[in-house]
Amino acid sequence: MIPLRPNIAAMKGYVPGYQPPDIASWIKLNTNENPYPPSPEVVKAILEELGPDGAGLRIYPSASSQKLREVAGELYGFDPSWIIMANGSDEVLNNLIRAFAAEGEEVGYVNPSYSYYGTLAEVQGAVVRTFGLTDDFRIAGFPERYEGKIFFLTTPNAPLGPSFPLDYIDELARRCAGMLVLDETYAEFAESSALELVRKHENVVVTRTLSKSYSLAGMRLGLAIARPEVIAALDKIRDHYNLDRLAQAACIAALKDQAYFADCCRRICETREWFTHELRGIGYNVIPSQGNFVFAAPPDRHGKRVYEGLYARKILVRLLSDPLLAHGLRISIGTRGEMERTLAAITEIG
Repeated sequence: MIPLRPNIAAMKGYVPGYQPPDIASWIKLNTNENPYPPSPEVVKAILEELGPDGAGLRIYPSASSQKLREVAGELYGFDPSWIIMANGSDEVLNNLIRAFAAEGEEVGYVNPSYSYYGTLAEVQGAVVRTFGLTDDFRIAGFPERYEGKIFFLTTPNAPLGPSFPLDYIDELARRCAGMLVLDETYAEFAESSALELVRKHENVVVTRTLSKSYSLAGMRLGLAIARPEVIAALDKIRDHYNLDRLAQAACIAALKDQAYFADCCRRICETREWFTHELRGIGYNVIPSQGNFVFAAPPDRHGKRVYEGLYARKILVRLLSDPLLAHGLRISIGTRGEMERTLAAITEIG
């Protein structure tokens, strides 16, 4: 018998969104990818790093990603010692659990939110505790003093879309005995960010990704901002060459081209508001979103019916397995043309 750890043998594992093999023939709105290409400066930087004969790949990358930390620090207004770069924000989430929650200790998060938190906690052997949401978008039953080692808060929430108010997050930070991790995967599409709370509270960590707003899902780039002692701990346990040379070049170029980045975000947010208005016009219930997606429920609250109708038309959206969410669909925001075609298909499905 293979001597697997019991918790690994028992766990189901995380199931990411479907990636069709004939991806070019679909309108793909199921994994919150950016519909626009990355900055032309990113492509240029990758080619320069590669070199004419690919010789750039012969040498190991910077182990510390120091230049990336400096560029991110200048952008966000933090000393580089407050920043760590990662192979997607998932690497940071994983290492935060490894650093702060031992086997048998508690990790908490909101349900619904990013279910991968639970998977990472299970791998560590930590105990998972979830909290629901109230109608006014507060955490139901959150204790006056939460004693868990880590609490993950996705803001804006995915898959629903709203952000938590900053004064409420500030209150949660005071109520958490352990670390409060603010997963700001979609913050660039929102009206506000909780970054300043990192300076105010020693137990606050903010994580970001370049997958969504910077169109770099294929490069796997993320970061975290926290007190230097937290960053130093995360540095101890990350893979020493966690970002390859091409990813590092892409990251620097993307972060520096803020004009291109801002224009892409603006176009996505404008399309999101248009699409929300149009869906409501045909009777859909759409939660106001601060992300690059909407969660929308048809009048009959039969999400699977609409999902199957869209799938038959080669439009891919996300039907989530959680029974709390089966009545609706999470729909990523594509280009205006893609969303017009999606709206026409939804109207046809009825």
